[in-house]
Amino acid sequence: MSATRMGRINEEIQRALSELIRTVKDPRVTGLISVTRVDTTNDLKYAKVYISVLDKSDADQVVKGLKSAAGYLRRELGHAVDLRATPELTFIRDDSIDHGAHILSILRDPKAVKPENPDNPYREPEED
Repeated sequence: MSATRMGRINEEIQRALSELIRTVKDPRVTGLISVTRVDTTNDLKYAKVYISVLDKSDADQVVKGLKSAAGYLRRELGHAVDLRATPELTFIRDDSIDHGAHILSILRDPKAVKPENPDNPYREPEED
């Protein structure tokens, strides 16, 4: 399959799952849950669903709850998205948003900028 078609399929699965996760009645699946990315194999048999949770203390429980509801989500995904085969869903915790926020905070901190750069306006003068 072409890369553009797979990209559209991944986006459609991501959009549908974002809506379907709200309907899961498992008590472990609570809070603000975002589907950050979906990677589907070319034969549409398997899909890795990357999940980000706002409350990081509950993230492992949310992923366990989604894994137990994978059959329900797969069935509903089959009704929502018209595909030849509905992929088997694997849920993976995604911490890339936290990692990006950490890097951004480091970049914005003027003390973290390398002091060896003489053009750095935040550079502290050397004391003799």
